[in-house]
Amino acid sequence: MNTLANRRFIKMNGLGNEIVIVDLRRESGNGRALDPGEVRAAAGAGGAPFDQLMPIFAPQTPGTDAFIRIYNNDGSQAGACGNGMRCVADYLFKDSGTRQLSLETAAGLVNCWPTAEPLIVTVDMGAPRFGWQDIPLARECPDTRAIPLQVGPIDHPILHSPAVASMGNPHAVFWVDDVHAYDLARLGPLLENDPIFPERANISLATAVSPDHIVARTWERGAGLTKACGSAACAVAVSAMRTGRAGRRVTVTLPGGDLLIAWRESDGHVLMTGPVAYEYEGRFDPALFVGADA
Repeated sequence: MNTLANRRFIKMNGLGNEIVIVDLRRESGNGRALDPGEVRAAAGAGGAPFDQLMPIFAPQTPGTDAFIRIYNNDGSQAGACGNGMRCVADYLFKDSGTRQLSLETAAGLVNCWPTAEPLIVTVDMGAPRFGWQDIPLARECPDTRAIPLQVGPIDHPILHSPAVASMGNPHAVFWVDDVHAYDLARLGPLLENDPIFPERANISLATAVSPDHIVARTWERGAGLTKACGSAACAVAVSAMRTGRAGRRVTVTLPGGDLLIAWRESDGHVLMTGPVAYEYEGRFDPALFVGADA
C-alpha cells in the first residue's frame, strides 16, 4: 500500500504557488521518504495537481512541532519552499491553536508565526549562504554576486552573470530590464540543468524597480514555471541587497502577487511575509498509485 493511497489532503496556495498538504503525524513510519513515482502520480490527472507536496510528520527533534518533507511535482525532494511553509504553518496554527511554530526540514529548522492579519504568515527562512561550495557550484567562483554563466553568443549573450545563493536550495538570479521579455519556459530548463549546478538550480529573472521594490519571475527546479516561489523571492532580495540594488527590506512582486522580504541585520536571517489561501480538501484515490513505484 502506498503512503498516499486514500489519504486526506488539503489543497492550498501561496500567491498561486500550488501546495498540497498531507498530515501524517499520527501514522507509523514517521518521516519515511515517499517514492518519487507515488509523488508524480499524486500530481497527475485524477490527483491533486501541485507545484509542491508537503507531508507533515511527527517531530523528530525535541522542541520542534513537526517534521516536513518537500516534494516537487517531478518527484524530487527540495530543501526549502517558502510559500509552502506558510501554508503548512497556517494549517498547524489552526489545528493546534499555537502562535509560534518550529518546523524541521531537510535544510534545517524554520520558525513561523502569524501576523495580525488573517491568512498572512511570516516565515524565518534562515541565513542565506553565498559560498560557491555551499550553493553548491561545480567549480570555484570567488564572487557569487556575478558568476561566469551565460546563454547565447559570447559577444551578445541573452542572459549572463547571475548572482547565486542558497536559501536551503540553490538559486541563480539574472538581472534584466524586463522580466517578461524572455522565454523563461525555454531558458529555465537549460539553465536549471547547466553543469555548473550539480544539484540543479532555481532560475529567476529580476528587475530592481526601486530600492524597496523588485519584480521577478522564476523557473523552479523540479516544478517548472510557477506563479510564485518564496525561496526565490528571498534569493532575489538578498542578491539585490548584496549588489547595491535594494535595501534590507523590499517588496518582491511575483506573477502571483507580493511578498515582503526583510534581511535582518542582527542574525542575518531572512524573513518572508505573505498570504496563504485554502482551496479544497479531498482523498487520494488508491487507483492512482497502482504501479506508481515501478
